[in-house]
Amino acid sequence: MASSFSSALRTLARVLVLPLALLVGLAGPAQAAQWTADQLTVPANADGVSVTFSEQEIKAGRKIFNSSCGECHAGGITKTNQNVGLDPETLALATPARDNVDALVDYMKDPTSYDGEYSIADVHPSIRSSDVFVKMRDLNDEDLRLMAGFILVAPKVQGSAWGGGKIYF
Repeated sequence: MASSFSSALRTLARVLVLPLALLVGLAGPAQAAQWTADQLTVPANADGVSVTFSEQEIKAGRKIFNSSCGECHAGGITKTNQNVGLDPETLALATPARDNVDALVDYMKDPTSYDGEYSIADVHPSIRSSDVFVKMRDLNDEDLRLMAGFILVAPKVQGSAWGGGKIYF
């Protein structure tokens, strides 16, 4: 009885699994979702000029961001001050506004308080304080530009989960 049951299972497996395997093999590789030009286009400066990044640039920016800034800003939040995130609204309300590539690059070079009144380079990683914050030492202007692009594209792709904190994770 056990051998006939085992034989029936093997036959059933051949009948079902082989056609399924052939279909999967013929379907070809899965294609990743493509980002739209609108998602990849962000403000370049405060004058309203825009820049469109490539997917490769955003992926490179994400990698640099995660290794340089992700410890404190994972998912677009600010672990040391949950009231100030990297979401578009918060960036736009800063003084000066940090909602464009040039402003974010400037901030990463020499950060100021949210109200723009004083430098925070002594406590926030930056190019200016790279002697203390070693992760910033090897970053150049292109790296900063790519990180800024990622920061501005992320909310377009991730929606409110970017900068939304732990309620989205």
